[in-house]
Amino acid sequence: MKNIKGDFLFVCVLLIWILVLSVPSSRTAFLAVTGAHPYFGGFLKFSILATMGDLLGARIIKGKWIIPKGFIFKAMLWGFIGMAITLLFTIFTEGSAAAQASGKLPFAGSKIAKAFFGSAAMNLTFGPMLYIYHKFGDLFIDFKYERKGQKVKIADYVDSIDWHTMVSFSWLITCPLIWIPCHTLVFLLPEEYRVLASAALSILLGTIVAFSKKRSTKADSPTTTS
Repeated sequence: MKNIKGDFLFVCVLLIWILVLSVPSSRTAFLAVTGAHPYFGGFLKFSILATMGDLLGARIIKGKWIIPKGFIFKAMLWGFIGMAITLLFTIFTEGSAAAQASGKLPFAGSKIAKAFFGSAAMNLTFGPMLYIYHKFGDLFIDFKYERKGQKVKIADYVDSIDWHTMVSFSWLITCPLIWIPCHTLVFLLPEEYRVLASAALSILLGTIVAFSKKRSTKADSPTTTS
């Protein structure tokens, strides 16, 4: 019953976002506010949608909805990452355009090339570090609840990360094969929709990571023979 209620609530929140962006009056008001205050907009979009992606991923892995300890702080962590992404979208897309204009990158004037180069540059440089920033921030919150009063060293953070999955899946698969094409499409959108679209994609990421973990768990499980 709790899972059904959780599923219903998740779908309702998602539908609210869709309705806000579908109704002309609410869409105009939302874009006006987030456009006038881009960092606030980035914080709001990621703190809600990326957190939904995390919750959905846990739902898939565990088979039930779990509200983690430090839930609000983890949502705020995503919000701050959203603020950084708000700035970095401009840096990478306009930086790519400048590189094209100066001859350092080809196809000057092509919007598709500009979007691709911006996406590739971001996901091959900042992309891997984003996973580290989020993972360290996530662990910091976990340790505050799990190791109250205990001294936590940098080694504790490093040793707590599944580096095999981080490198083989997050860096070598999702960054080039998922995020570069996805963000190429995002960068082709009007600027006011880009951060929102990227935040919405984090729900997809939560699903992808969850299925990857479930597949990895099955692969690692010992098999029995009769």
